[in-house]
Amino acid sequence: MQLQEFENYLQELFQPEEVAGVDPSMNGIQVSRKNQEVGKAAFAVDACLDSFERAADWGADLLVVHHGLFWGKPLKVAGSHRARLDFLLKHDMALAAMHLPLDRHAELGNNAVLAHLLGLEEVRPFGEYKGRLIGMQGCFPEAVTPKEAARLIDSGRGGKQQLLPFGPESVKSVGIVSGGASGEVAQAIDAGLDMYITGDADHSIYHLSLESGINVLFAGHYETEIWGVRALAQRVAEDTDIETLFFDVPTGL
Repeated sequence: MQLQEFENYLQELFQPEEVAGVDPSMNGIQVSRKNQEVGKAAFAVDACLDSFERAADWGADLLVVHHGLFWGKPLKVAGSHRARLDFLLKHDMALAAMHLPLDRHAELGNNAVLAHLLGLEEVRPFGEYKGRLIGMQGCFPEAVTPKEAARLIDSGRGGKQQLLPFGPESVKSVGIVSGGASGEVAQAIDAGLDMYITGDADHSIYHLSLESGINVLFAGHYETEIWGVRALAQRVAEDTDIETLFFDVPTGL
């Protein structure tokens, strides 16, 4: 597949124009390559040298990430940013990113996959961010405890979860917004949900959650955002003749 064909594929699959003006990420191809043919595509959460090196060692023509290199502001080509660009250019490896469109996708999104792992039913969009719904909510077919819910999405790779068990001991309804979305707990409270799941822990919502009587699980930024990239790698392998491989580069955060 040609690189432009892959770009068209991503744009059609994720419709990033739906979050234009909301998502600061440059969604799509961020760095091109001289050889436009793509036979091997690596996938990772972050555009970092560790991911780049692993992808290059595998012989990737393209690396697809959730967190790219360009976020709406011009960056001086110096330091770490220069080193990353230099590595990609020297290895003639393209870079593509998909941020909020990958969070909110109804099937491949981080939140959709987390809802599936939890076994939720009646799944629907949840979690408004600047006028766009980016998360998911749903209900367990049978009530579980907050700790049981946490175990269902524990990757078992040492990521540290933090649970605020301030809500009902029997959890039925859950809202999920992956990554750094602690503030959206207010929307879960307004919706009367039993539990809210996000990535990053945030001291500022502790007392709000306690006083509102909601369970909150901080499951880790990285740990809540591996799922969409993995699902996308599988979809690309199914839809195209591109060989794909996900590289796990955990941060522990």
